[in-house]
Amino acid sequence: MKLKTSKQLVQEAMDKIKTITPSELKNLQKKNPDLILIDIRDIRELKKTGKILGAKHMPRGMLEFWLDPESPYYKKEISPDVTKVLYCASNWRSALATKSIQEMGFNNVCHVRGGFQAIIDEGYETEDVK
Repeated sequence: MKLKTSKQLVQEAMDKIKTITPSELKNLQKKNPDLILIDIRDIRELKKTGKILGAKHMPRGMLEFWLDPESPYYKKEISPDVTKVLYCASNWRSALATKSIQEMGFNNVCHVRGGFQAIIDEGYETEDVK
């Protein structure tokens, strides 16, 4: 049996999801102030680098559970109707996560090409995470 590589999985996800640039993120936030920017990185990464100012931390391992109204871990404060923009360190995990929540039925979701550093390079501020 030949296994799929993580690279293949990411490419399959990229083919099915919307990817935006950090510049497009800025424009989208101006047009849609209710947009939720979601950092899916591990808490250890956030403690080391901080997160984008105002971003909501939803770790990759809990994302689907926090967004599922039937899950005991559901987070009511995240409306299913609000646009969600995901990012990780590069854009591999966010591609897989975006595909996953799209498959759950969320249509208003995309991720940022280049991830955390690309967003910072666009001029976004960070905040510490304790």
